[in-house]
Order: sequence, then structure tokens, then C-alpha cells
Amino acid sequence: MDINFNKNEDHNKLLASDLKQRLAKIKLGGGEKRIQKHHEKGKMTARERIDYLLDNDSESIEIGAFAGEGMYKEHGGCPSGGVVIKIGYVKGRQCIVVANDATVKAGAWFPITGKKNLRAQEIAIENKLPIIYLVDSAGVYLPMQDEIFPDKEHFGRIFRNNAVMSSMGITQISAVMGSCVAGGAYLPIMSDEALIVDKTGSIFLAGSYLVKAAIGEAIDNETLGGATTHCEISGVTDYKAKDDKDALDRIKNVMAKIGDFEKAGYNRTESKAPAKEENEIFGILPKARHEQYDMQEIIDRLVDNSEFDEYKAGYGQTIITGYARIDGWAVGIVANQRKIVKSKGAKTKPSEMQFGGVIYSDSADKATRFIANCNQKKIPLVFLQDVTGFMVGSKSEHGGIIKDGAKMVNAVSNSVVPKFTIVIGNSYGAGNYAMCGKAYDPRLIAAWPSAELAVMSGASAAKVLLQIETAALKKKGEEITKEKEEELFNKIKSRYDEQISPYYAAARIWTDAVINPLDTRKWISMGIEAANHAPIEKPFNLGVIQV
Repeated sequence: MDINFNKNEDHNKLLASDLKQRLAKIKLGGGEKRIQKHHEKGKMTARERIDYLLDNDSESIEIGAFAGEGMYKEHGGCPSGGVVIKIGYVKGRQCIVVANDATVKAGAWFPITGKKNLRAQEIAIENKLPIIYLVDSAGVYLPMQDEIFPDKEHFGRIFRNNAVMSSMGITQISAVMGSCVAGGAYLPIMSDEALIVDKTGSIFLAGSYLVKAAIGEAIDNETLGGATTHCEISGVTDYKAKDDKDALDRIKNVMAKIGDFEKAGYNRTESKAPAKEENEIFGILPKARHEQYDMQEIIDRLVDNSEFDEYKAGYGQTIITGYARIDGWAVGIVANQRKIVKSKGAKTKPSEMQFGGVIYSDSADKATRFIANCNQKKIPLVFLQDVTGFMVGSKSEHGGIIKDGAKMVNAVSNSVVPKFTIVIGNSYGAGNYAMCGKAYDPRLIAAWPSAELAVMSGASAAKVLLQIETAALKKKGEEITKEKEEELFNKIKSRYDEQISPYYAAARIWTDAVINPLDTRKWISMGIEAANHAPIEKPFNLGVIQV
């Protein structure tokens, strides 16, 4: 190993350590004092409920852990969006669990809470995956009601999705383990089965104070909408549980009796670990995002037995395509090659060098063909992003880069096999789209701590923005010295660098998670297992394309 390997390794392991520390802080939710108060009420926290519900010693992945990070500071913040979501196993059945975190503003819904809940339902719908709701929420966060209440992707969409999932035969189970107020009261009742915890769970359209103000009736919350009321008088709920654990045990019993599901039939054999050491990823991945490296070396450390059948190896070399297995699942991999290569493509001179991370006409053409092949063979697609965008300049434009790029985007858009995206490094501009960014419906999309998501790099963007800002200042008659220009550049770059961080993206759910590179195989494997619940229902069709 050379000195650069060691430097890269130190840098990337520090990023992984930082990720671990950030996650530890987020897992405290509203903080230790609020957790203590929660326990004093005889209630488990959202994370404790999920941990108790999921099978012991089974794998799980968390969706949207960083949702809301750095947002809503004027409102005291909203750690993890005030809701915890995990894909895991209950009695051996894979499912998705959504648990309100009542230590964060009593589980009230911020705008990001709505977006995160809708993402969980999207995953359930796409994969026909059973979904379990552990409800403990004060409802919409009123100071921001205009950003969470009326629109298509706001609070009400949850209940629309409940109805749609019910019509699709997707299992939905709700446990009311705390407050379930106003519009939120429809969630458990639109589920297949609803449980309520005695004395701590309550469901009503309006609480006792509002009832008193609205119609003058004096009544306490327990009588109005507690467990006894809804299990013995209204018939709104199906089971009364004595405490949190009893409710969770009842859910386990229900899940244990669910029948088998129709499978999509994705190919799986016995899982094998990569033949090459996975930990070496930390030393291979460069510290600086502009540095070149061989993406094949990363692939070798992600796929079973480090076996990779490359497709069109000598053509369009700035994208690597090929077949492999990940945890036994057959996959088609589309990855950006990050080293400079000598092109042998038909549309470029044999001696021409191509820059790593850039999509050229020949590589876009190759990727389009490969994506079509995977759809033909019913093989899930894995995109490994480290892309700076499409090649620009007269030679590329005359060669039809827009046409070839459009074909690739078309293929990604119309793909019917499940897609999974891992943002390893750069994810810039139209390259993000062509390599199956969030807008192109990957079943799961995760980023490594080394990722950057933006229209362009921080340095490039800062140079453009600097020109605009200095021009504006000069128009006002201000003199721009070299020192002033440098100060402006650093200020702009600092602001932009914050926005291209993988944590900035994860906070807004542009990605589902920031993950340790060593968890990549688990994410893809569990994602394909989830996708196997949903047979493909339509043929692959590219539509109209320029040839």
C-alpha cells in the first residue's frame, strides 16, 4: 500500500467515525430529559418500540435518520423529522415500521415529517411491503400548518395512501401508543387492524379542551377517546393492550400468521463475501473529490466473490457496466469510471483521452443498451454514482451528446426492474439524473459520507457566483480588490459547500440515508428482497428516442 492509500484510509475512516457520532446524537431524539419523562409515563421511546418489535439478531436499515437536520432552528429543531422509520423483520416477515417520536415536539408533524412519512408509504407501495404504524403524535405542528396541511404531498396524502394500499392488499397494522389527534385519527382506522394501549393511547378528532370550547361539553380525554371507549363503545379499535410491550407482542402475533406473497422472482443463490477485503474501500476512495481512481476496485469489494462479468469492456469506458451478485442476488451494475481512459469508441478518435467521471456519447450509449438488457432479463439495477456530468464542447455537441444522454435518461426513466442508487462521490448536474438520482425513482438511494450532490462542484459554482456578485458590486461603484475578491470567493464557496454535503441532502430526504460504505451490501440486498414482494406488472418500453 502506498502513502496515498494510507491518507485516503485515514480521511475516509474519519468520515465514517463522524457519521457514527452524528447518528448517536440523532438517536437521542428530543434529548435525555424528554426520554426520561417519556419513561415516567410508562411508555417506551419510538426507537425502543421498534427494537422490541423487530426480530432479535436480524438485519434492519433506517430510512431518513438525518431528516430535518439543521432545519427549523427557529422552532427548536426536529431531530430525525420527529419520526423513526426502519425496514426490518417481524416474525421473519420483512416489513417497514413507522414510529412517531413523541420526545420531539410531542410527535407533532413538521413539513419534513410529512415528507418522511410519505417516503415510507412510497416504499411500501412500490414493494408491496407490509407497513406497521406505531402512533404517538400531537398532530400537525400548528406554527407551520400552511406548509403541512393542504397540498398533494402534505398530511392528507397519508390517508389517501392508506386507502390505496388497502385496495392493493398491502398489510397495514396500527398501534395507538399515545396521542392520535384530529386528522391523524384516520390513520389507524384506515389500517387493516388497529390496537390501542390502555390509559396512554387516545384517539379523537378534537381533545377535551377543544370540545369544551366548541360545544360546551365537559369531558376528560380518557372518556372521550381512550382504549375502553374505542374498544367497547365506539368499536373504532380492534384490540386493547395493557402496555406498550403487550401491543407490540400482539402485532408480532398478527404478523406471524400472514400468508405468503407472490414473488417477483429475482435470481438469488448462496451469498458469498467479496474475495477482496471490503475495508480497503477506505484507502481506494480518494480524499479529494477531483482525484482519479479505478471504480472497478470499489466494485470488486462490493460484489460476491469479487466476480464481475463486464459488458462492453472496451467501449464507452467512462461508464462500467456488468453483471454480478450482491449477497446472492443477481444485479446489473452501472458505475462511473473515475480514472482517465483511452477511448476506442466509434464516435471518438482512438487516441483521445476521456476524463473519468464524465459521461460521453459512447458511454451513454453503452449504458442505455445495458439497462435494456437488464430489463429484458429481469435483473435489478445498481447505480454507483461518482459523476461530474456529461461532456461539453463542440466535439461532443456535434457528436450528439444530448441525443445519447437523452437515450440513457429515457432508459433509466422507463426501467421496470427495481433500481438502487449509491452515491459514492460526485453527483453533479444531469449526471445525477442519468445515473438514477432521486427524481428517477430508485427503490432506495443512499450516500456515502464522501458524497457531494449539487449542480456542480463547490469550486466551480463559487467561481460562477463570484463573477455575478462582483459584477453587481462594480455596478454599484464598489472597488473590488484582490483581497476582497478572495474574501467573497471563500464566503460563497463555504455556503455552497454546506449545501453539497451528503447530510444536507439527507436532511431534505433527497437520499434515504448516509451510510458507512461497509453497509452498502446490506442496503442493496434488503432492498432487492423488498422489491421481490412486487412482481413486475408492465413491459419495458423505451418510447420514442432519437437514434
